[in-house]
Amino acid sequence: MCSMPLPNSAPSAGFDRKLSPLDRLIAAADQATRTIFAPGVSNRPYPAEGLPETVESEHDRRHVAGLMRVNHAGEIAAQALYQGQALVAASPVTRESLLEAGREETDHLAWCEQRVKELGGRTSLLSPLWYGGSFAIGALAGLASDRTSLGFVAETERQVVEHLSSHLKQLPASDQRSRAIIERMSDDEARHGHNALDAGGVALPTIARALMKLTAKLMTRTAYWI
Repeated sequence: MCSMPLPNSAPSAGFDRKLSPLDRLIAAADQATRTIFAPGVSNRPYPAEGLPETVESEHDRRHVAGLMRVNHAGEIAAQALYQGQALVAASPVTRESLLEAGREETDHLAWCEQRVKELGGRTSLLSPLWYGGSFAIGALAGLASDRTSLGFVAETERQVVEHLSSHLKQLPASDQRSRAIIERMSDDEARHGHNALDAGGVALPTIARALMKLTAKLMTRTAYWI
């Protein structure tokens, strides 16, 4: 049995090609366990490092913690989507590109978790649900075709950038710590979307885009509170 590298360590492109389907399934299960239950670890510096804490009132702290909890839940879902898509990808190149994007987004997971804790909050109690549902959606998208899977990534990231932009507008004007994190995340998400299109991703049908938006809205509204 082949063990999967730690979330933040990048294996060589050849490593993944040597894994059997069973190996990849076991690795995906291992990744799910660590994503949901292990503390987040970032390879890149914390974007809020050195910025003063300005969120003082209890109301503002609860609100910003809720926003960052939503973002953390979104990153749990992103990890699951990438893993589900990678598991069934036809091309090793597509598989590795999906896994690489997922590894980079583990930074987001760690940053959001740290910011939630700074504000005295907690991450979503429904993380296993977000992961399981998103993994299934990712696998279904991947089974359609690699180009559809990449198009799904592009559309997902487009919607995430919109979502993050809305959070920037909701932050207290003085909260530069949360703003720095969200802006860095938004830049990464936009780049992942562009990369997916450049790799051959195709536009999804209107109904698919609408369903994705509805599902995301349900998750974000729930994760804000639970």
